[in-house]
Amino acid sequence: MQNKHEKVEKHVGWFFTFTIAAISIGGLVEITPLFFQKETTTPVESLRPYTALEMEGRDIYIREGCNNCHSQMIRPLRAETERYGHYSVAGESVWEHPFLWGSKRTGPDLARVGQRYSDDWHYAHLMDPRSVVPESNMPSYSWLAETPASNELSAKKMEIFNMLTKNRSHKDADGNPIPLYSSDDIANAGSEFKTTKSITGKNSLTEMDALIAYLQSLGHALK
Repeated sequence: MQNKHEKVEKHVGWFFTFTIAAISIGGLVEITPLFFQKETTTPVESLRPYTALEMEGRDIYIREGCNNCHSQMIRPLRAETERYGHYSVAGESVWEHPFLWGSKRTGPDLARVGQRYSDDWHYAHLMDPRSVVPESNMPSYSWLAETPASNELSAKKMEIFNMLTKNRSHKDADGNPIPLYSSDDIANAGSEFKTTKSITGKNSLTEMDALIAYLQSLGHALK
């Protein structure tokens, strides 16, 4: 006796079509409601935008592939919260473009690494990882201490982030979205690079300083 679904199972075209349709419907049912839930679209109260230096450090973090070995998403499991801290919530990431949640942990999760260690520790770790973590298999990033940090595009990046987060920012008393970066923030995007002292001892900031600034900012909104 032939099963009714046998025609579909034996016909590659129909089978592929119905599979895609089933996955699409399931995805819409699971994902679409998240776009309208306050918990996933509203930033947590203490969330602040990246400074120009932190933003440049984030780009270096992505450029060097740090997100390939380090996740930034703590799952709500005791084994993870005991080690890394409070589990990650969507409101911490509403301004992230792109998201750096990750899934591979060759190294530990960094979602709450900010302020856990001193700047000097991070500097030593990036220069020679095994000097502070003997079992580490992370490569050295010593050249970052010799490469000047650039803020040439910082103002432009802030403008782009304002555009990307227009409907996911804090609101004023009338419910209108407050830009992530004010006109003064954008105009003064380079001032931080002039007033911040380099941890490397150089006269100007390096990419090492920018990366450390970014790492120290992680998890600030929900410790």
